[in-house]
Amino acid sequence: MPAASFTALIAQLDAVLPQTQCTRCGYPSCREYAQAMAANTADINQCPPGGAEGVKRLAALTGRAATPLNSVNGLEGPRSIAIIDEDWCIGCTLCLDACPTDAIVGGNKLMHTVIEYYCTGCELCLPVCPVDCISLENVTGERSGWSAWSQQQAETAKSRYELHSARNFFNEGNSTQTLEDKQLGPATGQPATSDSSLSAAQQKRAVIEAAMARAKAARRP
Repeated sequence: MPAASFTALIAQLDAVLPQTQCTRCGYPSCREYAQAMAANTADINQCPPGGAEGVKRLAALTGRAATPLNSVNGLEGPRSIAIIDEDWCIGCTLCLDACPTDAIVGGNKLMHTVIEYYCTGCELCLPVCPVDCISLENVTGERSGWSAWSQQQAETAKSRYELHSARNFFNEGNSTQTLEDKQLGPATGQPATSDSSLSAAQQKRAVIEAAMARAKAARRP
């Protein structure tokens, strides 16, 4: 397949995915799943949020037969959104980092909350919460797949995911430069001698552990 046609197919496949960025397909993003399908290294039945209708759309583009969703990737179901129990949130910010569409807002040691309109129900915030204060709420009743989602919502989610990814890329570059600056002397280029300051990761872990201890203490009768 010519490169231009291959690129166009990736774009077409990506455009009919729901853009929840949930990773249930086995790939880090909807775009990467589209690339794998275009390269014939992934089946078209690996996207639970798209459901049976999503498989039909992918089949029409690829010329492959529509098959039932692969249960290994999950089952089609109603769309849910994340809800944070604000009484138990410790402000660790781990869910902010995990959310692919920046649907969670809050600050370090401050209560977090979910902007429902931007939440895709990806569930990626659940496993990172150290105090299990995040739950899911069904917001579409019995409607599932593309019946519970719209193209406009998918496009909004994709736009927010791209901004989230760009910001993370920028921040990672700055973090690397900051680490290099700390490791080298300010003018001589020699390794810095002071090791008294903790890394950002260690500081964050210390804050989370202290907050978890306070939360556990508060839950005791």
